Amino acid sequence: MGERAQNAGRSTAQAAASRAATGPAPALLMIGAGALMGFTMLAVLIGRSEDVGLVALPPAKPVARLEFRAEDQVDGSIALRNAADRHIVAWIRPGEDGFLRGTLRGLAQARQRGGLGPEQPFSLTRFDDGRLALADEATGRRVPLEAFGPTNAGAFARLLPEPGVPATETR
Repeated sequence: MGERAQNAGRSTAQAAASRAATGPAPALLMIGAGALMGFTMLAVLIGRSEDVGLVALPPAKPVARLEFRAEDQVDGSIALRNAADRHIVAWIRPGEDGFLRGTLRGLAQARQRGGLGPEQPFSLTRFDDGRLALADEATGRRVPLEAFGPTNAGAFARLLPEPGVPATETR
C-alpha cells in the first residue's frame, strides 16, 4: 500500500509540474490570437472605409438597347417582339436556344409569382465594354449575361444589332 501511495504522490506531483510548465503558454497564445484577430478586424475596417485594395471598374455606358416581349406560341415556340414597333426580333423554336428559353422562362415565372403580367417589356442592353445585361423592370431582376460564358451570352447578343450594322427584322 505504501508503494501505491508513493506512485500516486509522484503522478500528482508530475501533473502539477506539467501544468506549471504549460500554464503561461496557453494564456500567451490566447492573448496573441486575440491581438491578431483585433489587428485583422481593424485592418479590414480601415481598408473598407478608405477603399484600399478594392478594384472598381468605371461605369459602362449603354451602346445598344432592345425592349422586347416574349410571346408563347401554340406550337411551343416563342416570338420575341420589339416593344416599340411590334416587329418580330427572333423566333425561338421548340428544342432550340435552351439558355435563352430558360432565362426568359425564369423571368416570366418571377413575374407570375409576383402577380405581374406581360405588359412591361424585358430589356437587353449592350454596354461599351462588351457586357450584356438582361433586365426585367417589372420585378427588378437583372441578369448579367457574361456570367454564363460567351456562348450563352452570344444567344442574347444576336438579338442586338452589331454596332454600325443596321437592324433587320429577324435575326
